[in-house]
Amino acid sequence: MDWLTFPWSDTDVYSLEVWVQDWSFVLFLGIFGLELIRLSFKKLISWRILGDAVTNFITLYLFIGINFILAATFYIAIFYVVYEHFSIIQLPTNLWTIVGCLVLADLAYYWEHRFVHRVKFAWATHTVHHSSPYFNISVAFRFGPLDGFFPLFFHLPLAILGFNPLVIFLCEAIVQIYQTVLHTEAVKKLPRPIEAVFNTPSHHRVHHGVNRQYLDKNYAGILIIWDKMFGTFAEEKDKVRFGVYPQINTINPIKVFFGGYWDLCKQCFQCSNWRDRINTLIKPPGWEPADNKLKEK
Repeated sequence: MDWLTFPWSDTDVYSLEVWVQDWSFVLFLGIFGLELIRLSFKKLISWRILGDAVTNFITLYLFIGINFILAATFYIAIFYVVYEHFSIIQLPTNLWTIVGCLVLADLAYYWEHRFVHRVKFAWATHTVHHSSPYFNISVAFRFGPLDGFFPLFFHLPLAILGFNPLVIFLCEAIVQIYQTVLHTEAVKKLPRPIEAVFNTPSHHRVHHGVNRQYLDKNYAGILIIWDKMFGTFAEEKDKVRFGVYPQINTINPIKVFFGGYWDLCKQCFQCSNWRDRINTLIKPPGWEPADNKLKEK
């Protein structure tokens, strides 16, 4: 059909991305307002929840500032250099290629998300997002300082495959926007066919859980089938306990935003040799040097 192959200009793609991001943010603020009303009716609202939400939005703006610097200095430029000089082919921009890029961007997000959970240096930034003991749409805006850095390595192959960088950025935005709406306890389980294929609030609550059976599960962006394919899926059964271990017990936005890397630096400083320091950076969260374990005994 013509509308599937009709070419899109760079201006079309960029305008759509800006429109989607701007209006989705307005929508999410409205949803957050409804969540607060719901909590008020259930008599679950507290100053702590409101303070946590304020912290979430402050970390968002700190992240935007850092991300702007990253984007302006090298992130966007690298994508265009790779696309122009190292791509296998330069694909046309139309609805077919946008949908194809979205599926691959979602797969790339799965592996990026799995990486930031399993490597301490990356977890130090992503732990910010998981550190809230609450689960509402404001938590989706809780970012760490380097959350905009790691996607580069997982999405850059899409430029090598020939997707226009603007299409890649649009698809990244769509995956993130989809993820945002999953941060709610108001929606229980959706119809079984949807739960089987797509990521849902139920699946994402599992991802944020500190329950032992929920750890390192449900990394998906849009399609939960990636977790089922790669053995990281868990169904929500027991009530989810949110946060990280140990809990940070603060709503100070500066401590929340930089706390992951502050703790990582302290762990490296306490290591007795460089091998342990390197392992502290690259091993999964929870790893400790052998001499620390001996001290505990």
